[in-house]
Amino acid sequence: MRWRGNRQSSNVEDRSGRSTGKIATGGGLGVVVIALIVFFISGGDLGAVTDTLGGNSTPTTYQTTPTTTKDYTEQKEFASVVFAHLEDYWNTEFKESNEPYQNPKLVLFTDSVNSACGPATSQVGPFYCPADQNVYLDLSFADELSTKYGATGDYAMAYVIAHEVGHHVQNELGISDQVDKIRNRVSTTEYNQYSVRLELQADYLAGCFTKYLAGKSYQGQPILETGDVEEALTAANAIGDDTLQKEYQGYVVPDSFTHGTSQQRINWFKRGYQYGDLEHGNTFNEQNLDLAS
Repeated sequence: MRWRGNRQSSNVEDRSGRSTGKIATGGGLGVVVIALIVFFISGGDLGAVTDTLGGNSTPTTYQTTPTTTKDYTEQKEFASVVFAHLEDYWNTEFKESNEPYQNPKLVLFTDSVNSACGPATSQVGPFYCPADQNVYLDLSFADELSTKYGATGDYAMAYVIAHEVGHHVQNELGISDQVDKIRNRVSTTEYNQYSVRLELQADYLAGCFTKYLAGKSYQGQPILETGDVEEALTAANAIGDDTLQKEYQGYVVPDSFTHGTSQQRINWFKRGYQYGDLEHGNTFNEQNLDLAS
């Protein structure tokens, strides 16, 4: 992805580095432990922490010494550029639909962070918190994608960020609220199916964003480079529920899936890349069951 020199988002808060204050205790240690369990069992790297942590804690003002190494600075600039492109894309889409849209914020942190959804560690991976409309990201996840999941290349990380912003779009459209209201009316197994469809829709939206970038250029050069789409697909494949469960526990439990199989994630990202609109992204439509299987 050609990103150097592109506009960087101003909606980025850097909480990286060692905190010089105390992390607020909202959900308590037990909440963090539960979040870690979700991560290892269901691949919670893409939003599961939002489902696990609730929204009863009070955000804390962090006093940190931001990381300033060359590698970190470059990763931060990259994430800021991707976030800026996402702002441009979704503001345009919502404006054309005559719908209001509020930009989310990207919060960068190291090791642990406190959000309006509760405290979390970097082990739960990137996540979106609807209570404060922030995307939380420890930039070390880029290295984890490469070394642990074999998803190399900068666009693998761009896909992750786009997926999390996809959750913000769902929140703006009221989709997240609709799914959340179902939680207490159905069994855990049934609710997992709704969760899967929510996650697959976020993959679809990441595909839409990628199609948008494919038509953009900077200084006469296309922003997307050869292999970028494949990098996103490799990442989607690596973090499917079935793939992660096989890796961590040696067998697959479909009823416990919360994010979708590797093939489902690939299918919906491809669909988003094909159509690039909201009309074809209804993962909750029964007619789309073939794509969600």
